[in-house]
Amino acid sequence: MSEVRIAAEPRSEFGKGAARRTRRAGKVPAVLYGHGTDPQHITLPGHELMLALKTPNVLLRVSGLSGGEELALPKDVQRDPLKGFLEHVDLLLVKRGEKVVIDVPVVTTGDVPSGGQLAQELTTVSLEAEATHIPTEITVDLGTLEEGSSVLVKDLTLPRGVTVAGDPEALVLQITGVSVVAEEAGEAAEGEAAEASAE
Repeated sequence: MSEVRIAAEPRSEFGKGAARRTRRAGKVPAVLYGHGTDPQHITLPGHELMLALKTPNVLLRVSGLSGGEELALPKDVQRDPLKGFLEHVDLLLVKRGEKVVIDVPVVTTGDVPSGGQLAQELTTVSLEAEATHIPTEITVDLGTLEEGSSVLVKDLTLPRGVTVAGDPEALVLQITGVSVVAEEAGEAAEGEAAEASAE
């Protein structure tokens, strides 16, 4: 997994006005918490943080803190809904060897079998992993599946030391036949036509 070093600065100003000034200076307000410690209010360099957050569950090595360097995971990232810039980040303190529960993206590779159609129900799965060995993604090779195949969370190939934290029976994806999809669409159209004629 990715580990990114990032320099923090203490933050003593609070409120919307202070947050706006911080962002104008190219920095992002953040809170670092966990392990029963008092929350630390800090600012982080905006551009570096934005690049780091492109990697899901990136591990941040935060320097510039009063107690020395700390490892942290982004837990809540707030972005401007229109412009997309970072507004605020909550960081959770972690330690090497500590287990954490995270949502990991499910990525598909390969091609859907001829005549089949992919229906992906889950784009992320909840897993438990050691804080410094979090997988960036879990892959499913569509080329190994046949029409009618289903993949449940428990069927996923996980790295060593990583376990399922959510429902192991949850459906991740399935390969449906085109004929089934067409049949369902036809039945829906027939139902709508029947309702229209009844009216």
